[in-house]
Amino acid sequence: MNSEANFDYLKYMTDHADKKALLSELMTAYGREVWNYAYSISRKREMADDITQEVFIKVFKNLHGFRSDASVKTWLLTITRNTAIDFQRSAFLRKVTLTDWSLETGESRSVEQEVMEKQSVNDMWKLVLKLPTKYREVIILYAHHQLSLREIADMLDVTEGTVKSRMFHARKKLSKLKEQNAYGSNG
Repeated sequence: MNSEANFDYLKYMTDHADKKALLSELMTAYGREVWNYAYSISRKREMADDITQEVFIKVFKNLHGFRSDASVKTWLLTITRNTAIDFQRSAFLRKVTLTDWSLETGESRSVEQEVMEKQSVNDMWKLVLKLPTKYREVIILYAHHQLSLREIADMLDVTEGTVKSRMFHARKKLSKLKEQNAYGSNG
């Protein structure tokens, strides 16, 4: 959802603006993306719910702190990442499987094709969740949240070269994991 243009007025917001209405709009526009990102980091539904709630509480308290040097989406995802890391430091993590992710295309396909594609996408995201955090987050921010390399670098406070390197290593590790899964299921 490309809602950036709708939130340009955030840059000019004052303390007297209707923060509740703005929060509601942000939750509607970005709530699912914040939750998905929180889930991709925590790999636990309940924790993703808690992280998402905490993110929007922080946003409400710090709306005046939004700076125009980042997009609203990048700002929210940065808060999500930092909050998730805080939660991970203080919480016990359990393994979970990724919820259904759907592949959206306008083409008409058979049910069999749709099931096969959905399974393939689910399998790939399960492999992504097995990656170490530094590789997992660049893949998710790039592939799922469609952030640019520059935005990812700014968000993670690393250079673009580091992001490119992590992407390269993440793809390499995904290839190995995919290969291991193929041999494991056939053998």
